Amino acid sequence: MSAPAVVVEDLHVAYGRTWALDGVDLEAAAGTTLGVLGHNGAGKTTLIRALTTSVRPTVGRVGIAGLDVVADATEVRRRIGVTGQYAGLDEFLTARENLELIGRLAGLRRRARPRADVLIDRLSLHEYATRRVGELSGGSRRRVDLAASLVADPAVLFLDEPTTGLDPLARTGLWDLVDELTTAGTTVVLTTQYLEEADRLADDIVILERGRIAARGTPTELKQIIGGKVVRLTVPAEQIADLPFTPDSDRAEGSRVRVSVTVADAPTATALVADLHRDGLEITDLDVTSPSLDDVFTHLTHTTTGATR
Repeated sequence: MSAPAVVVEDLHVAYGRTWALDGVDLEAAAGTTLGVLGHNGAGKTTLIRALTTSVRPTVGRVGIAGLDVVADATEVRRRIGVTGQYAGLDEFLTARENLELIGRLAGLRRRARPRADVLIDRLSLHEYATRRVGELSGGSRRRVDLAASLVADPAVLFLDEPTTGLDPLARTGLWDLVDELTTAGTTVVLTTQYLEEADRLADDIVILERGRIAARGTPTELKQIIGGKVVRLTVPAEQIADLPFTPDSDRAEGSRVRVSVTVADAPTATALVADLHRDGLEITDLDVTSPSLDDVFTHLTHTTTGATR
């Protein structure tokens, strides 16, 4: 078996007296996508910064493509591509000029222009190629920024919430591109707020909470943490107290509330639905499904909230 493309061992990162990462261990095999999930402040961005040499580990070791991010930082930067939460582009240059400039900085020299052309074709950027980046919409800038992270054909690509600001069609296009990259052998490390995105793309997922890993596994394995069935329904806010269960989660929708509860199996879900109708509740949007990553995420982060360290 080939060595993992990403290795993290007992990683700690401290900001003053606060541990942003507190003992993280993970691996990502070559040609796979690792999803990193967590609430804001859970440590996702700090993890990406440590993996990409922007933050020095306080304790622990990080390896990228067989190289140590501290001892071999310069060489690591040559092997990776990074798309952050904000586009790192020169607003006064066109999209093509940005890609060519990055290519030259990466040492491509005469190959910088043809590489830019390849990426413009691959990401369908023709309508933006001759426009200054400062004139582009947020979603368009994200697409150019993604192209920039691919200029040097990285062994490991870090995508930090890459589809923020993209419309559904552009998001689907990026998903297809990630599939192409991993099929060709590129390793992708993805942070995202979209659970559907992680379910669609990730071979393995780690869920961070307070700088520690709350859970890890394939999307299927994580869903098995909950098991059973999830019953979701919408009721008037004043009828919440009349429900025959305590909701796992709730979300206000005007004068009504969307709630969900996890039960052991399909027969239990059927019996619960029957009880709800007998109780005379004003129910809308009732459905019974298998657990999703959203349910797992909610369950795990609620479970760890308030835990002592």
